[in-house]
This record gives sequence, C-alpha cells and structure tokens, in this order.
Amino acid sequence: MDKAYNHALFEAKIYEMWEKSGAFSPSLPSTSHSTLRDEPSGSDSKSSGRRMPPFTIIMPPPNASDPLHVGHARFIAIEDILIRYHRMKGESTLWLPGADHAGIETQFVFERKLRVEGKSRFDYDRDTLYKMIWDDVQKNKSTMESQLRILGASCDWTRNKFTLDPEIIKIVYKTFKKLYDEGLVYRGERIVNYCPRCGTAYSQLEVDSVEREDNLYYLDYGTITIATTRPETIFADVAVAVNPNDARYKDIVGKTALLPLVERELPIIEDVLVDKDFGTGALKITPGHDATDFEIGQKHKLQIVSVIDEAGRMKNTPSKYVGMKVEEARQEVVKDLEAAGKIKKIEKIAHVVGLCYRDKGLIEPMLSKQWFIKITPLAKKALEAITKGQVKFVSERYEKIAKHWLKNLRDWNISRQIVWGIRIPAFRCDKCMKWTVTDGAEPVKCPSCGHDKFVQDPDTFDTWFSSGQWPYATLLSSSGISNKEKFEDYNYFYPTSVMETAYDILPFWVIRMIMLGLYATGDVPFRDVVIHGLVRDKEGQKISKSKGNVIDPIDMANKYGADAMRMGMVWGALVENDISLSEDNIRGQRNFANKVWNIARFVLAQPSSKAKKNDEDKKILKELKSTTSKVTKALDKYRLNEAAGEIYEFVWHKFADEYIEKSKDRREQAQKTLEFVLQESLKLIHPFMPFVSEVIWQEGKERFDSPILINASWPKT
Repeated sequence: MDKAYNHALFEAKIYEMWEKSGAFSPSLPSTSHSTLRDEPSGSDSKSSGRRMPPFTIIMPPPNASDPLHVGHARFIAIEDILIRYHRMKGESTLWLPGADHAGIETQFVFERKLRVEGKSRFDYDRDTLYKMIWDDVQKNKSTMESQLRILGASCDWTRNKFTLDPEIIKIVYKTFKKLYDEGLVYRGERIVNYCPRCGTAYSQLEVDSVEREDNLYYLDYGTITIATTRPETIFADVAVAVNPNDARYKDIVGKTALLPLVERELPIIEDVLVDKDFGTGALKITPGHDATDFEIGQKHKLQIVSVIDEAGRMKNTPSKYVGMKVEEARQEVVKDLEAAGKIKKIEKIAHVVGLCYRDKGLIEPMLSKQWFIKITPLAKKALEAITKGQVKFVSERYEKIAKHWLKNLRDWNISRQIVWGIRIPAFRCDKCMKWTVTDGAEPVKCPSCGHDKFVQDPDTFDTWFSSGQWPYATLLSSSGISNKEKFEDYNYFYPTSVMETAYDILPFWVIRMIMLGLYATGDVPFRDVVIHGLVRDKEGQKISKSKGNVIDPIDMANKYGADAMRMGMVWGALVENDISLSEDNIRGQRNFANKVWNIARFVLAQPSSKAKKNDEDKKILKELKSTTSKVTKALDKYRLNEAAGEIYEFVWHKFADEYIEKSKDRREQAQKTLEFVLQESLKLIHPFMPFVSEVIWQEGKERFDSPILINASWPKT
C-alpha cells in the first residue's frame, strides 16, 4: 500500500467493481403468483406472501433542470449510509434512483437560458419548445447520474426512472381518471394564484407568504369610505360590503356607494367575512381579484369583472390605463384619485402578500378555469394514517407540521399553463363543449352528443401530482405495468421502508405522496419519514450564488474524496437539523480517511499469525463490541451523526492511538486481533466512507470474511 491514500486512483474503479458485481440490485424471493397482490385499485393491498421484509428507499428524484448541488449531496450521503447498512445486515435492499422533469422549475431555468440568447418561449411552437427542453434535460440527467456515481450512490441503476417515462405517464393518467370518475377531480372557475411572469397558476403551497409594508389608501365612495392597498383594481369593484355586526353602517346597508373616477353605483351589502377592524370596516368587493371577495361574490350572486390579464397588464378599464403593468397603473390611478379629491388619507400598513416561489415576484390573484382535486377526503385518510402510526415521522416536530398542513389544505389546483410536463388527458368536444377525461388516448366519440372532434386541454399537470405518485409508480413500472399477471417489484417492495427528504418540500411532496399512495393503492407509500435539514455555510448562512458561499459537492469530492464529502454531510448534527459546512470540515474528514488508510497499512504489513490474547486484546474486543452496539442502535434510530462519532472515536483513538501503540511490542501475538478489529472497523466505516474502506478491503481480502466489502455481513453485536 502507498504511504498516503489517493482517492483519485481508486474511486471510479471501485464504483465500477460494485456495479459489475450486481451488489446494487436486490434479488426477489421466489414467491408464487398466488401470494402476490394484483395491480393496485384502492382496495386492501396487504400481501400475505412476504417472508423477510425488504429495506427500500425510493430516491427523491432530483430536478432535471440543473446539476446536483450540496443539498443533493446531503440526501445522497444519508440515504446511501442507510442502504449500505441494511444491505450488510442481509436484507433485500433496494435504492431506486430517478429524476424529476420538474415542470415549471425546469421550464423556468430553460427560459432563462433563452433570454441570454435574446429569445423567449414565445418564439417557438409547443412541440419545438418541448423538444428543446427535452434535449436539455437529457444532458442534465446524464450529468446528474455521473455525479451520483462520483458520490458513491449504491442505487439500482437497472431500475432507474424518469417522471416522463411512458410507463410512469400511464400510471399518472390512470390515477387522474380514477379521481375524475369518482368525483374527486373537477374543472372549476376559481381565484387562483397566478404568476404573470411565469405564465401559470400555482397551488397554495407554491406561494411564499411574506410580510411587507405598503400604502393603505382611504377612498371616498360617496356614502362610505373604504380602505384598500390596491386602488388599481377599483374598476373591478361590484359592491361594498360591511359586517352585519358593525353598528356604524346599519343605516346605509341596502343603499349604494359611488365608485370614484367612473361614478358607477355599487350596492352596499352585509357579510360576516368582512373584518370590521380593518381600515374603515368597509370592504370593496372585487370578486375577480381576491379570494375572499370571490367567496362573498358567489354567496351574493354578484357579477365578476377582471381588469388584469394573464400578462399582468390592465384591461376592461378606462382607456388610459389599458395595457399598463399593474404597478404603473396603481401610480396613475392614485394620481387621478388625488386630482379628483377622492383620497381622504394614506397610511402605512404591514400586511402579508404572496410571492411566486420561483421568481419571487408578486402573485396575482386571478379568476381562471383550472382542474382541481377535492383534497378533504384524501387529506383525512392521510391524517388518520399518521395519527395511527402507519406512517411514522422520526422527528416529532415534522409530524406536527405535516398534520397542520393536512388540516388546512384547500382544493389542489393541479393544472399548469406550461409546455413542459405531462399534458392533462382532458378533451373538449368541439360541438357541445363538454369535457371527456381519458387514460391518455383521444376519445373516439363524445359521450354527451356523439360528435367526433375534440381539442385537448393545453395545460400540463402540476409536477407534484406526478411526483406525488413516485413510490408506487416507480415500482409498478419496474414490474411491467402492461403485464397483468405479476407485479413483482410492487408486491415485494411496496410500501417502502423510508422516505428521506428535505424539510422544505414536506408540504409539497411528502404529504401528497401519503394522500395519493393511500388513494391509489390502499396502503401508505412508506413506513418511516426521515426529514433532513438544510446545508449552510460555516457562518450558518444559507448557501446561495448571490452570497458567493456555494460549495460544489463534486469539486469537493474531486479534491478531497467522496468519502470526506459524505462524512461532512452527516458530521456534528442530527439529520433533521441544519448543518454548517465548510471546506475545513471536508478536509478534516479526508484526514480521517488517511488515518484509516495508515491503520490498514500497519496491520496488513505483517503476515497473519496465531493469536495469543492478553488483557489489551480482550479490552479492544470489548470496546469493538460496545462500539458496534452503539453504532447499530444509532443507525436503527436514524441518528447518523452519533453513529459517525462513535466510529471516529473508536477507530482513531481506541484502536489506533491506544491499542495499536500498545501492540507494537507484541506484534506477532496481537496480529490476529489487529486483523479482526480492522475487518470489523472497515465494516462499520463502510456505509459512511465506502471507497476507502473497500480499497483497503481489497488489499487484504484474503484475510477477511468476504471477497467484497459491500456484500460483507454487518458486525455482530
């Protein structure tokens, strides 16, 4: 062995050896078809055919819009540690990899590239734009898969999936049609969260709520004064509402107010949704641009007027404002109101506004026809599954967050006005204009009128609708969805063991997987939920390009070794907490890899000999047993940092600093113990630092109990 460990000489070769060995692919038990479940249909999905439960993680599919970042490196390290540990325990272990087309996220990134070239999405027809994004995504996908290999991800590449795989799309369509047929999907006109810059609607979860200071304008409406932060929308006002318990306005309810600038009469009505403590207690009702106003408008059968179009420009207003952007129109309307003497006063107010999660610009509440899922029945079952312990959150605080969201979700708008994604299989009849939902194929005849001409909805599914089906869709498509006789992967590996992901997508993804998994299969998609925190810099600041503190995981792996990068991802903090990472942290773990290498050089330099144990030998074996027990318990509880700390303490201090030093004077008698402790130490190290441990194992494999470390048995406790 060389004097120093050079990761660059070994890592690619070791990964190739693992992959060729078939170690990443679990074997299925020989189970008769009679004990396998049929294709999921929402009925009871428990299988009586399982013997030994497998250990399964479905990889959270990285977005195919960009290469991997340091946040991805953390989930790769965490999940691969768990996978390698359970594989060594002898369980049939599957880590299924994949990538997410990522809908608006990917189209947003691609449009940014087009802008650099002086172009936009509007320069291309739908099919051309889709093909351009597809080609770009395939390059990114290939890059990501190479990066996963560099970081040592021991995932089963034979089952690699993409959310736009044809078999995955079939499953997504099937779920949508089932929801529609059972009355859980509807097309409705509602106020949606619309981003005029991205050109699409979003669900409530994709809107960032932030507090900011704005002007509150008190406007003279003749018989009453109203307060608003949005004077540019007064042209869409259809009423003024007051709270029925507000004594100030008892005498004018049923009378009219006068809309300034255009002098249109508006009825003064009562509604309990009006906050009598806000402003003057009188609310201008603009059903086309506010969710509360829409609800009031529906209740009182009021007209709906829209004055902002999908490009964020004014329409249906006096001609001078038409075509103006919203902010510009607000300034002009305020000037005209001031000139007309209609502004009584202006105050500053701190209030919450919605921002697009992608470009951080203001969300425009807008009336639009969209596809919605009735969320209450799905959320109720998901909440029950968590409460009953069918799905267990390792961290109690994240269980509370999940329950909070499930109790407060509104109907889910799942249609997006973008090209990139799975197109909604809904077809409108040219004659009677009624919709037909299919499993993907265009209908032959309209079931309502018999006409044979249709137009497909141009919208695509919200990417979270398809990725929300990821656990069962991946396993069904691996089984061969077209084969009705058997669904081996689905039957054996579903429900999966662990869902491990970042806390920032808990409401976007985790709770939706639980809802859709229960709905489509009748069982939960996973048993345990492990949520990890974010990666921050050494000062605790969020890592971002704008701050200049980005840590590229591949650069670090190339510089210090993948083992050092991985160990840095779990060192010093519980999985659920944020970690502070710096190059110094990673360099420190590289030093540990070198320490392990030097220990092995010392041990393997001496030929094997018969053991003659003394008290020091017995002591180190006792310490080894104690460390193995502590590491095993910590890994079973997902306390990876504690396991890593125990391994570090034992290998560096108890084994190297103490035992090896004391064994130098009786080397021949201690050699067998040295080799055994090295063997078991390499097993403990392997899930965390797989490359250096495997390289050493191959150097001394004739002395160890398995030809390849990745397939070796976990040390006995």
